[in-house]
Amino acid sequence: MLIVGLTGGIASGKSTAARTLAELGADVVDADVLAREVLDPGTPGLAAVVARFGSGVLAGDGSLDRAALAARVFDDVAARRDLEAIVHPAVGAAFEERVRRAREDAVVVHDVPLLTENGLAPRYHLVLVTWARLEERVRRAVEERGMTREAVLARVAAQASDEERAAVADVVLDTSEPVAAMRARIEQLWRDRLVPYEANVRHRRAVEHAGAVVEPDGDRWSAAAARLVARVRRAGGELVHDVAHVGLTAVPGAAAPDVIELQVGVASWRDVGALTQQLERAGFPRVGEFRLHHTPAALPGFEEAAQDWLTVTHGAADPGRAVEIAVRLTGSAGWLWPLAARDRLRAAPPEPSPATTSASFAEVAPVLADWVRRTHWRPAP
Repeated sequence: MLIVGLTGGIASGKSTAARTLAELGADVVDADVLAREVLDPGTPGLAAVVARFGSGVLAGDGSLDRAALAARVFDDVAARRDLEAIVHPAVGAAFEERVRRAREDAVVVHDVPLLTENGLAPRYHLVLVTWARLEERVRRAVEERGMTREAVLARVAAQASDEERAAVADVVLDTSEPVAAMRARIEQLWRDRLVPYEANVRHRRAVEHAGAVVEPDGDRWSAAAARLVARVRRAGGELVHDVAHVGLTAVPGAAAPDVIELQVGVASWRDVGALTQQLERAGFPRVGEFRLHHTPAALPGFEEAAQDWLTVTHGAADPGRAVEIAVRLTGSAGWLWPLAARDRLRAAPPEPSPATTSASFAEVAPVLADWVRRTHWRPAP
């Protein structure tokens, strides 16, 4: 099963994207519909709302008078927070129930208008964000919804910005193009990424990215790494001691294969079995493990660090993003070296050339040890 988040601002084409995905076979769950259902007559949610806000929020037939409730919380921040504390957990539980009832091989698309605002992105295998130029969004809302331009702009200002949504987006769907072109892009995304991604998650299969192209650094590497770090932290919970973006894609200005490398630190190897299961559910299948036998001398200042060089490796089930995850014992020699190497390169970035990806461990070791000694380096994520 694959869990996909779908979001976008007002009149950004999110509903069209959701309909297209549903037609392709996705199980689309509308968060707004769930929010209404959890406050239907007879539900614990409605009972909790009445207990907090009184019977004045009920209509004559016992259903929720949504206009009365909206008026009750409009200018009252505390009341609005109380309402959210009732509705959000109920909606979350309703969504989880829908997921439990879905087919084992389902692609579940969660249509959530406030996904970005509520910090929900890390819970999904993938996040899709619909986008259109502001003037196009205004035109749609005015012509198709009968809103005034001022009302549309006020709604836009109250929502997450384009930049904030882009930060959580694994895929941005430009809906400014003709509908037929947008549908074609979504169909390709479904065929080439979502369907194989689901199968890979279900079969715990990592994608091989042999021969990745060496290319210049870009902001997209740091943005992709931030999304992956958030997913790993959420998936691993307390089993994850620390997560860091390492390797050449973590070095501004360096050329590198288009592979995001993460190092996950654990407090004890006893945690790895449970962590492996949680990472695999999140879309990071285990690949294997290895241990360095010809190891360098301890880094200066870290002679007391455990000489543990075991690494458990995970890859990515996502065909659209190459990822290598190395799980190591926090504080060990094997954990220290990737962090020191990254920080050394950040301090003096290499020339953007394929040669920067091929330096051997033996060549790097004395240079890195000297830099650690001179700078009194200490690790930081």
